[in-house]
This record gives sequence, structure tokens and C-alpha cells, in this order.
Amino acid sequence: MASEEPGYIYITGTAGAGKTTFVQAYRDWLTSAGYDATVVNLDPGNEAADYEPDVDIRDWVRLPEIMSEYGLGPNGAQVAAADMIALKIFEVKQALQEYRSDFVLLDTPGQIELFAFREASKAIVEALGTDRAMIAFLVDPALARSPAGFVSLVMLSATVEFRFRLPMALVLSKSDVLTAEQRGELLGWAEDPGRLYDRIRDDAPTPDVQLSTELFRALESMGPLLDLTPVSAREPSGLDQFYRTVQRILAGGDDPEPGQGPTDS
Repeated sequence: MASEEPGYIYITGTAGAGKTTFVQAYRDWLTSAGYDATVVNLDPGNEAADYEPDVDIRDWVRLPEIMSEYGLGPNGAQVAAADMIALKIFEVKQALQEYRSDFVLLDTPGQIELFAFREASKAIVEALGTDRAMIAFLVDPALARSPAGFVSLVMLSATVEFRFRLPMALVLSKSDVLTAEQRGELLGWAEDPGRLYDRIRDDAPTPDVQLSTELFRALESMGPLLDLTPVSAREPSGLDQFYRTVQRILAGGDDPEPGQGPTDS
């Protein structure tokens, strides 16, 4: 039975981080565990052929129509669409009321800046509610494998968290593309920032690197930003661990009916 107040999980990350694939895999995992999950597509440019969200912003806002009507290119249409979505959010909210779910998974635009840095996005989140809401920030291993890339993604995730004032979980997506050694190194950086500092200094002891280190130390002082959960939608793996992270954030660790789902690790 669905809870009275579903948990809202906004899935975001840089382009190519695997947001849509992760949403599909996590919905399947929740379903197999006996939970109801509603998927909302907030990306008017999502072109995944096999993607079937329950509520789709493309029913109200479509990029080809915006490009044609306003004479805009793809990038300009994406920016215009981001603001138009806010005007349609109450229609989205009304559509969601037809579902009684334990969780609502919101697939945000592929270009993270369209979600993270526009005031319209804050209006969307506030309209849908923030009482039981969180952000899952997907860390792309292709970018995170270098120390500079890892620091940059952590800084970006901190910016997103600051903008929305919602609790956040960091997810190492597509972890299956990493070797065990590479995965262990990234998790080691997250668990012990000292390892990351040492690696940065060893790779390039320059003033710029020193500045990056100081910025990272400032981020670390803001709170526990580096609780990194490795997952793979393809295998799948790590989804049970992500579920426990979600429950810790949204319900203080309490597990709603029908009970703890199966493990996949």
C-alpha cells in the first residue's frame, strides 16, 4: 500500500551520467521489491525510444513545437522550455494525483544547468512539495576518474544542494564500466579526502591545484557531501544500497510497507 506522502527523488547530474537509465532501473527494482513508483519525465528533449514515464512533460511542452513557433535553435528552445515547464507544473501535479505511490522519481533535463540554475526549477520543486523530497546527484565515472574531475563534480553537487536546500545523495552511476581498482580508488577518495588531496598534489603541484584543494576543503567543511553509492543499471547492482540511503534521508531509516526489498549486490 502506498504511503500517504510519497518520497520525491529528483535525479540529476551532468549530460551522459545515465539519469534516464538509472530511473528506469530503480523503478524496476522498487517494483520487484513490492513498492509503487511513479516516474515523471521533466526533460522535454528526452529522446529515449524505450522510455515510458507515467507523467511526461512532453504532453505539455515539446521542443520541436517551441523551435518552430519561436524560431529557436535546440539550445534556445531548451532554455525557453525550462521556463514553460514551470507554467505547466500544476497540470503535472494534478496528473500525479491520479497515482498513489510510495516514491515519485523525477527525471530532470539532460543539461544540468537547465535544472540547477534557473529560478523556474525552484518554483517546480516548491510546487510539488519539499517535505519528503531529496536529490540524487549522479556522478559520471568518465568525469570523476581524474582528481580534478572528481573535485569539480563535488563542487557542482554542492551548488545544486545549496540552490534547492534539499538533502542529497551522491550516486556513482555506471560503476560497471570501472575496474575494481578504479572503483575502489573513487570510493577511497570519498571515504578519505586525504587520499584525494595527496593524489592532486602528486599529479600536478601547481598553484591552480592548490586552489582546487582549498576549495575542496571548504566544501568538506559544509557537511558530509561524500557519501558515495556505486550503482550499475546494467548489471544491476547497488540499487538496494541506494534504497537504504533514500530511506535514511526520507524516513530516518524506517522501512515502509511492504518491507525491505531484495538485495542485488
